[in-house]
Amino acid sequence: MQVTETVEITGHLMDSGLLSRVLDDIRGYGGEYTLDKFDLGYDKDDPSTVRMTVGAEDEESLQRLLMRIQTKGANLVDPGTPEITEVSQDGVFPDGFYSTTNLPTSVRLGGHWVPVQNPEMDCGLLVEGDPPTSVRTIPMSEVRAGMRIITSAQGVRVTPPITVNTEDGFGFMESDVSSEKPQRVLVKQVADGMREAKANGQKVLWVGGPGIVHTGAAPAMVAIVEAGYVDVLFAGNALATHDIESALYGTSLGVDLARGRGVEHGHEHHIRAINTIRKAGSIAAAVEQGVLTSGVMHALVKNGKRFVLVGSVRDDGPLPDVYTDVLEGQRAMRAELPGVGYCLMAATMLHSVATGNILPASIPLTCVDINPATVTKLADRGSSQARGIVTDVGLFVEHLARELSPAYAEGK
Repeated sequence: MQVTETVEITGHLMDSGLLSRVLDDIRGYGGEYTLDKFDLGYDKDDPSTVRMTVGAEDEESLQRLLMRIQTKGANLVDPGTPEITEVSQDGVFPDGFYSTTNLPTSVRLGGHWVPVQNPEMDCGLLVEGDPPTSVRTIPMSEVRAGMRIITSAQGVRVTPPITVNTEDGFGFMESDVSSEKPQRVLVKQVADGMREAKANGQKVLWVGGPGIVHTGAAPAMVAIVEAGYVDVLFAGNALATHDIESALYGTSLGVDLARGRGVEHGHEHHIRAINTIRKAGSIAAAVEQGVLTSGVMHALVKNGKRFVLVGSVRDDGPLPDVYTDVLEGQRAMRAELPGVGYCLMAATMLHSVATGNILPASIPLTCVDINPATVTKLADRGSSQARGIVTDVGLFVEHLARELSPAYAEGK
């Protein structure tokens, strides 16, 4: 190896498998390593520390390797100062740009560690001020010529969460994703997370799919909105459309929600619902005009809550509130993230992954879906903080409403 650097990592390296994953990354990137120091924690709650020399064939390969293992907390012993390169072309990062994670990150500027604003994965690090005083993440699509971007692992530090193993031995049902767990306990944990966020003056973000309406859980979600535990909703055209269809026609995808079977001409209801809202001008206008008088979207408007609807190529209509430009939709979603203290994702893989991509790892995240692949995909794509609950979303939202809304619990 022609170029080397010394890194150090501290944490529960053995029982979590973290050290093994770091070493796998080094070999996977064609690098080599030498263990210089290994201090193993004495008790199970004691962290371990490993210092190692890592090497690669050239500087560019070494920088990519260092960026990779930094995502697991392997930081440079001698952090140095960051290399900063000016952008020469709109929408294009300089070669060798630092590719970010959603973990807490700091950059060394003027001899001080400066926290990176709005940590987000798969972005660049934009340095602002002259002399440099602040750093924030910036998506590739937003970068403009003349901006200054960090192009090294030097001068950058990542702080991963430290997970403590509190179990004394083997146990059943200990995976992060399982359908065989006590649902009542999990519902209470989610409710407690939401209560804690609200007590801290933070917002609760929901990411929802049409399954909430299809399963008949919309009235329960309305109760949760009215109880103050939905501050922002991220969704697509489908959830809003079928919620409005349900409010106007009593059906979802043409299925009578009271009887559980299709009705004559029911297949037309969703497109007629969209047309009704387009005629009114917007969802809020339909509420103001008395056209829309119930449902989740109605409750959000009446309670002054925010929602961002981002569409896809398969959408009918769509509703006038739907962002059809995905980059504009991303910007709208990012604009709602400040102040979020808890996120619940329910019955939507695409919007869950999209939100996970822009959400800092410091925000607690629970994903509820009947399909365990939805939750595992979130974790695989970098949302390491995601907790999964595999269950029917309708039953889950019903139970959550009883936990959070005394009025709903008494009425049901």
